[in-house]
Amino acid sequence: MNAAAAPVNLTANVMMSGNMNFLAAPSLYRRPLRSVLIENGTTVETSVEETRPPSDSVTRRLILLRHAKSSWQYPSLRDHDRPLSKSGQADAVKVSHKLQQLGWVPQLILSSDAVRTRETLKVMQEQVRGFFEAEVHFISSFYSVAAMDGQTAEHLQQAICKYSRDEILTVMCMGHNRGWEEAASMLSGACIELKTCNAALLEAAGKSWEEVTHLSFLIHLESLLKFYTCAIFSN
Repeated sequence: MNAAAAPVNLTANVMMSGNMNFLAAPSLYRRPLRSVLIENGTTVETSVEETRPPSDSVTRRLILLRHAKSSWQYPSLRDHDRPLSKSGQADAVKVSHKLQQLGWVPQLILSSDAVRTRETLKVMQEQVRGFFEAEVHFISSFYSVAAMDGQTAEHLQQAICKYSRDEILTVMCMGHNRGWEEAASMLSGACIELKTCNAALLEAAGKSWEEVTHLSFLIHLESLLKFYTCAIFSN
């Protein structure tokens, strides 16, 4: 796997209603750049003309979503088996509708098999039909690899290549920290923090997912969706 690009600063941090931040980051390769800023509930679009990617490439989108907030009400449960809290369920509703609003509903979902990720996805499927219609695979290794330093990004790349097809243009991977924010940072070259139910939206142009994942330095951070809850102990 190629080494990650040097960290870059995010260019926008605009607040909107619903305790969500929407951050846009600079492109790491030259392409027509579309920035979407949410300001006081109003969408503002700007564009900067740049050199276009090869005509045989298509834009491919990767959503790295951390599970919603889990409950600590049952201390006897294994970490793997902890369910969502009420605030986590509410945040899962919000992120599902925001992804739909932005046009980022995935065709393929790869998820950890932990209870809290399964329940996050279930809420999203109940809210937005597109999440219900997506192809879904639960991958047990997504739970364990997230605790291993420096291994999550490559593991996600391998999983995407294994389960995706060239006609699939949007993939969502659902999992845990610290691996998910580490992977988002490595793939995009931006310093990314993912709290519970935060999502990094990544884009790259490529003929196939294999090409995109092997050219990780071409991936750029399109936006970062952030939902904040008052709960603590987010793992």
